[in-house]
Amino acid sequence: MDNGYQVIARRWRPQQFDQLVGQDHIVRTLSNAIESNRIAHAYLFVGPRGTGKTSSARLFAKCLNAAGGPSIMPDNDCDISQSIMNGACMDVIEIDGASNNSVDQVRDLRDDCQYAPTQCTYKIYIIDEVHMLSTAAFNALLKTLEEPPSHVKFIFATTESHKVLPTIVSRCQRFEFRPIASNVIVEKLKMISASERIKVESTALDSIARLANGGMRDSQSILDQMISFCGDTIKEQDVLDVYGLISADRINQLASFLGALDYKSIIASVDEYASEGRDLYRILQDLIAYLRTVLLDSIEKNGQTNVLGTVHTNESIMRMLDALQRGEQSVQKGLSETVNFEVVLLKAAEESRARAIDTVIKQLVGTGLSEGASNSTSNTQKKK
Repeated sequence: MDNGYQVIARRWRPQQFDQLVGQDHIVRTLSNAIESNRIAHAYLFVGPRGTGKTSSARLFAKCLNAAGGPSIMPDNDCDISQSIMNGACMDVIEIDGASNNSVDQVRDLRDDCQYAPTQCTYKIYIIDEVHMLSTAAFNALLKTLEEPPSHVKFIFATTESHKVLPTIVSRCQRFEFRPIASNVIVEKLKMISASERIKVESTALDSIARLANGGMRDSQSILDQMISFCGDTIKEQDVLDVYGLISADRINQLASFLGALDYKSIIASVDEYASEGRDLYRILQDLIAYLRTVLLDSIEKNGQTNVLGTVHTNESIMRMLDALQRGEQSVQKGLSETVNFEVVLLKAAEESRARAIDTVIKQLVGTGLSEGASNSTSNTQKKK
């Protein structure tokens, strides 16, 4: 029976811990816990979207419940493993915290905990977006979470850990999922593209990784969309056009205009981006990311760099970055995106050449004024 097309993000979901990329510290800790039989009763998975929280929860549930488990290398082909990974296992219950957040639903869950698992060794509750539970629901869960039945394990996942009650956090082992590095995303996408027989330019993969902002699932969804748009050959310009980006070379050029205080070229560039329908907010973010690399270059070279075509100090680059970051909200949510973007860029260029008062004082102190100040002090002491 044909069940229809399955998106890349689902087809390439990790089936074993060694396939989970970019979260080596998570894999190591959970694997050691399984091997040493130090399995806690509650876990809190925290991190940005698309970094592997739900996949890790399912893998952990599979490791605990698959035939012959607990094992860090469970059998993928057994019925229990397949039902867990498909979300169909009766003893691995996945709950959406956003739509099951009332105290009555948590009380039902608490009552259900008392019953032994029907198929598996453990009954495991995976609650996604757990921060959406109400305060009353959290409080109803506290006692069960502190002293659950031996056959019950809880795995909570959230993108906003600060909204989870401290009393819940203190009863869990907390795992921080990090944004996945762009080079790791690119390597994974290369492997997927080769397997899918898709030709993708390396610069196109770089652009996709940049768009994903550290999320593997987002990058795979973008690749899926680009395959639908382009067929079996994807070029960088295709990605730029579909998502309203500009190339890295144009970002570098724009940064050089800011560094040279070339106002006419800055305004002409913004007009060009607007006429092409580019995403100005995304350009701003890419510009900030590039200027950070310029700042790092300046720091490595003892406080000065000429990457922008003119000499800039740490201070001038930081002032430029500060102005750009202050303008993010106005570009993203302002009524006139183009005008706001222009103003932010012009302010950043202007402020890069401004000088902090403490820097001026230090330079003055380093000149003959310091000698005059010391002589004045000496004369005052003599009068006394």
